[in-house]
Amino acid sequence: MAIDTLSDTGLVQAAEKVRPILAEHATRVDAERSLPKEVVAALTEAGFARHFVPSRWGGNEATFAEVTQAVAAIGEECANAAWCASLSAYAGRFASFLPEQGQARIWGGGPDTFIVAALVPSGTAEQVQGGWHVKGRWFYCSGIDFADWALICGPAGDRSQAKFFAVPRHECTVIPTWDSIGLRATTSHTIEVDTTVAAHMVFSFGQLASGQNPNSEAVCHNAPIRAVGNLAFIPPALGAATGALRAAVGLLKGKRHHGDLDLMLVRASAQIDAARLLIERNAEVSDSGGYTPELLARNERDAALGAELLTAAVDALVRACGTSGLSESHPLQRYWRDTVAAASHVALRFETAAVKFYSEHLLGSEGR
Repeated sequence: MAIDTLSDTGLVQAAEKVRPILAEHATRVDAERSLPKEVVAALTEAGFARHFVPSRWGGNEATFAEVTQAVAAIGEECANAAWCASLSAYAGRFASFLPEQGQARIWGGGPDTFIVAALVPSGTAEQVQGGWHVKGRWFYCSGIDFADWALICGPAGDRSQAKFFAVPRHECTVIPTWDSIGLRATTSHTIEVDTTVAAHMVFSFGQLASGQNPNSEAVCHNAPIRAVGNLAFIPPALGAATGALRAAVGLLKGKRHHGDLDLMLVRASAQIDAARLLIERNAEVSDSGGYTPELLARNERDAALGAELLTAAVDALVRACGTSGLSESHPLQRYWRDTVAAASHVALRFETAAVKFYSEHLLGSEGR
């Protein structure tokens, strides 16, 4: 990644220091399906949660390029930690759309508040005196087990009318529904909420979608969701695939093998590098603030293609290593599962995230 695209908060350097801690706990994390307190503390100290927090609250309001590189780096050791770190950073960006009084409630005690977000509208929201009564269930709340706040989107139905409601973690009932074989420890469970949310803890989905933040002029706070939404999910997959390549090389090095294995290994390494270049360009475009319909569509296309390249790479690495790489004692199978799980996110599916908008750019919307 070009060095002039990176902000200078020290997050990338901090991520490198965190990696030994994540490597030490990665097997335990996968087996126990949760991040231990040592890992959560290390991610917090590194600065992921504060990365996009407004500077007036002690945050860094920093770049997409920097957090992308840092998340990918820790993903090479533990994709679960990388997923939670990334989503906590982006949830902090979402919370910058709250009115100042709401921001003060979340960050008045410091910028390292861990926030989770449920982006799919669900439940019901009824306006009452002083705020909204919100009720329902929200799915895939990654990191909820160690969160301080949850941003939930509702009500179900027309997204143009949807709002985000900031709810304290202690007002959420966690329903343990996350049983995926990949990203096991992200605790992406369902939450149930039945509470009243003050008006200053609410902002509209439309503001987030358009990137028109009424509270900040920072570039990172005024990015349309289509420009940067995929950047929350693809760097952990990039890190996991890179870790898979390292694991496969370690397994195959020194063993006698035929040319087909060499071909598979080299092709996989090229696919991972190609995905990295696409992802880094997306981050650079997002940091530029120069959004056009073409660039928005291209960002979605490139992230989705990057996800396909990464899954193809790890599939090839598993085939190259054979049953040795599928042993529960070998990290390759964990990297494989985590890459596939991350790349399956709806924001990274080529048919939904890329084709519609980029085909309209290429062919126009007439006749569609």
